[in-house]
This record gives sequence, structure tokens and C-alpha cells, in this order.
Amino acid sequence: MAVPRVVIVGRPNVGKSSIFNWLDGRRLAIVDDMAGVTRDRMITLIEHDQRFFELIDTGGMGVADCDNLTKDIELQIQAGIDEADLILFVVDTKAGITALDEHVAERLRKIEKPVLLLANKTDHPGIDNAALEFHRLGRGWLVPISVLQNRNRDLLFEEIFERLPENSADEKPEETPRMKLAIVGRRNVGKSTFVNSLAQAKRMIVSEVPGTTRDSVDVHFNLDGHRFVAIDTPGLRRNKSIRTDIDFYGLHRAQRSVRRADVCLLFFDCMESISKVDKQLAHYIEQQYKPCIFVVNKWDKVAGKVPTERWVRYLREHFHSMTYCPIAFVTAESGKNMKAVLNHAQMLFKQSQTRVSTPTINKLLKAATQQQQPPLYLNRRPKIYFGSQIATTPPTVIMMCNMPQGFPPSYKRYLINVFRDNLPFSEVPVKLYFQKRESGNTHDRADQSDESE
Repeated sequence: MAVPRVVIVGRPNVGKSSIFNWLDGRRLAIVDDMAGVTRDRMITLIEHDQRFFELIDTGGMGVADCDNLTKDIELQIQAGIDEADLILFVVDTKAGITALDEHVAERLRKIEKPVLLLANKTDHPGIDNAALEFHRLGRGWLVPISVLQNRNRDLLFEEIFERLPENSADEKPEETPRMKLAIVGRRNVGKSTFVNSLAQAKRMIVSEVPGTTRDSVDVHFNLDGHRFVAIDTPGLRRNKSIRTDIDFYGLHRAQRSVRRADVCLLFFDCMESISKVDKQLAHYIEQQYKPCIFVVNKWDKVAGKVPTERWVRYLREHFHSMTYCPIAFVTAESGKNMKAVLNHAQMLFKQSQTRVSTPTINKLLKAATQQQQPPLYLNRRPKIYFGSQIATTPPTVIMMCNMPQGFPPSYKRYLINVFRDNLPFSEVPVKLYFQKRESGNTHDRADQSDESE
């Protein structure tokens, strides 16, 4: 299972970003009295009592953005809610219930996910009774807290973990879920034709007119006795070309489909050059840590004229950070090579669900750091005490170290490449976290893990 996710929501100025910083123990999010400072989602890994979750900070619900980004902010908030296993609904005890609090509560009533209602700014037990009025909102178990007074932080962690699924280094998925496959790409690259071939029926409208598909559509199909879901998405175009609400929401539905998917198929037209939209899509898939296959479609038009190696080099040159993604050449109209693509997608799905033991990771880490030490940082050598996989989908590895800030991106890439070369994660994204941990028994634990291999 993936690392559980907890999202913080609420109206502006109730202290969401302060809570985000408070739970993490670092000043990551900007805290300001002006409404609308937080726009994009911020995500951080939280560890408490050897359990983990990813915490997501969001913008204020109902705020009218001064730069006309209200729709974008609201969709970022919705994306955070969609991804979350638990929602922290924040209110302000000193301000009492407002119309915007009721608006947030009404929005959350339509969501079937556990909710904790955090009455922030409840600075001392004497005003706990004032916080009780928020029960009228009817959303979630009430926890009175105060960031300013550092009140009830441990209680909040207890309530959060009580509502989250367990995740431990030795846990294994109980069953393999049905794979969801997002078919993405710019306009008129043959996505709907591919889905129709999968379903062996004309489920999607196929037209030479770009932008025929305007919403994400789930199509169920069977392969070798197993059921799958293909998500056909709207074709995307450059942001500056997005002029209508249909285009705007089509873009965000396509992004939501990527987030829902287990594996993404990013389509290219072999007759067209790689565009800015292709790069934006690839970047979004990479940001979401989704396994991906680059699918070059309409290959029948150039078969025998253009060697596949030329397109392989072309893709690798344009997508340097996604060289782990396999490349497939298909003809969606005839169905050529489609089954091979689906079989490979299942392999990626299996890789993303693989769990590796802590001793195996530490043995590999020891060899990797001996072969190439981290560079000096402030005249000191950063040190990794031990590593452990804490989640799957994507494979997520945490490094306990003395100076997380001392590991440059180049060294993180080096370690990820070592994992890909030596662990069963060769073709999927790997998420790597560095957490500060003092030396001592944690170092001993790493030595013991190596010896137990």
C-alpha cells in the first residue's frame, strides 16, 4: 500500500499552514494573515512513533483570488481531497462558526472519507466549551488544538493514526486490485481508437476533429480472464490556448485521471514532433510518481521507413528524467502490439507493488555509499544510518541520516538509479525521503540489518 495521505482543508485564515508546519516541526508553508497566500498543494512526509503519513496543505476554500486563480486553487483543493485517506477540517474557535465554515462542511458532506474537525486557537481548556459549538457543522470528531500554545499535538497524532490504514515495512498487499490504465496525450494522437480496440467495441467517438473527447471516461475490458479499466482522457493543448470552461475542466479531469491510474500510457503520434504539451503531460505523470509507458502510435505509416531506434533516441533526448519508462510502438486502428503494451503495463503495476526487505536495502546502501560517498556539506560528510521501504505504489524508501539538507539532487538520483539497477523497480518511479535522525542505536540497527541478510 502507498503511504497514507492526510489533507488539511478549511476557509482562509483558520491556521491551516500553521498546523502543517506544527505537525512537521519545520517552517515549510508560508504563514500570513492575508487570505489566499497558499495556492498550490504542499506535501511533506510526517513520521511519529515509527509510523508515517504524507500531509497535504491546501488553499482556503471560498477565497476569491486576486490574480483570478480561484478555479485553479479550488481544483488543487479537490485534488488533495481526492488523494487523501483522512481529512483535517480546520476551524477557528475564537472566530466561531462563519458562513464559509458552513460552506466547507457542506462540501465535505458529499465525501465519504473520515474527517477530523480541528478547533484551532483553543489556547487553553477554559475555552473548550466554546469549541463545542462546531459540532453543529456535523463533520468529524472534534479535537481542540492550539498551534500557538502547542496544545494537544500528541492527541491529534493519536486521532490521525486511529483513522489511517496501517503501514509497516513488513506489510504486504492482501490482494491485487484491478489495474486502472490512464490513456493520455495531446489531441488527435489516437487515444480513443486505442480504447475502442481494447474494448472491442465503439465505446468512444473517434474523429479527426481534435478535442472530440471532452471528459474522462472509464471503459471496462477483459484480457486473459482478468478485468481492467481504461480511462480515456481529453486531448490536451497548451495552457495559453485554453479559452473555454470545457477546455479548462478537461485539462484538470485528465490530470485527475492520471492521479487515479495505476499505470499511464502517454501517447505520441509518430508523424508529429514532440510538443510542449507532451512535456507538460510527462512532467505531471512524473510528479505523481505514476508508472508510465511511452506509446508511439500510427506506426504503420512509417514502418520500414523509420527505424524504431531513431524514435527511442528522440524520446530519451527530450525526457531525460524519465529514461526508466519503456517505449512501445503500436497501431491502435488495427490493434497491432496492443496486447504486448498491456502485458508490459501489468509488469509495471507489479513492480510498483513490490516490497523489498530492510536488510536488502541496507546491504545495497552500504555498497553504494562506499562506491560513491555523498559530497561534503558545510565541511561535513552527510551520513545515512539506515534505509527502509515504508510503502508501495510507488515504492517509497526513507533514509535516516544526520543532515537531510546535505544530500544534493544529483546524489539522490544516484541512489535511485542504484535501486533501479539492483531492485525490482527498474521501470517505475521511486520516491525517496531523507529524514533527520541522531546517531546511536539507529546506526546499530543498520549494522544489525546488514548482518541479518
